[in-house]
Amino acid sequence: MIRVTGLHVNYGRREVLRGIDLRVGRGELVGLLGPNGSGKTTLIKALAGLLPAASGRVEIGGADIRSLSHRERALRLSCVPQRVEAPTGFSVRELVLMGRFARKGLLSGPLSDYGPDDHAAAEAALRDARALDLAGRQASELSGGELQRVFLARALAQGRDLLLLDEAVSALDMARRVEAYDLLAALNRTGSTVLSALHDLNLAALYCPRLVFLKDGRITLDGPTAEIFTESNLKDIYETDIRVAAHPVTGAPQAHLVPGAGAAALG
Repeated sequence: MIRVTGLHVNYGRREVLRGIDLRVGRGELVGLLGPNGSGKTTLIKALAGLLPAASGRVEIGGADIRSLSHRERALRLSCVPQRVEAPTGFSVRELVLMGRFARKGLLSGPLSDYGPDDHAAAEAALRDARALDLAGRQASELSGGELQRVFLARALAQGRDLLLLDEAVSALDMARRVEAYDLLAALNRTGSTVLSALHDLNLAALYCPRLVFLKDGRITLDGPTAEIFTESNLKDIYETDIRVAAHPVTGAPQAHLVPGAGAAALG
């Protein structure tokens, strides 16, 4: 589904991604983790075709991302960005319906042109993203957490084959985060491929069978969660004291920070 080879991405003269090689197979649910500035957002944008590569290659479904038009990319993948802004003058339902543009064969057009299938897909997406209660409100009036749920719904309305998420639940409260990842896990069980960048180590370990860690623009760890989510690995990546223990219900590994570890390192 995703094949990345020798990917380098720059911001001006600063190299952000350094020789990324990554494969994500169809039907995988993968968590993308790493410290601030490690390159997670840059990688998601490069995979979505939003940032050009300085060198290397990104393939989505066997096609070079550079060869795909905006509409063709939208038909192959859906992306939820880290920072979302609501356009003024549109209701939540209209904003989610806009995710269907690629299915129409047009880059733009009046919302009245969307047919019953488009409206049904938007309604299902709003329901699945727990945003149906927001449908009649103006998107510009929503809180950050509410808006993230709406943009997740828009991505679902666009397509569910490949979902790329960049901190898509960061503004949600604890319960809504669990709801969102319950949904992603359910979509994954029905065939969706999901690559999700996030900071929440424990949420990733609870839901993602495979984790990929970035640091300084390189992949430092990639493997099954049960094998690589260890104290020594996490300490090396985050450069602080972290303890790992089993979740009391699921048995998944969970990370626990040690108070004062950062101050001790400075001393």
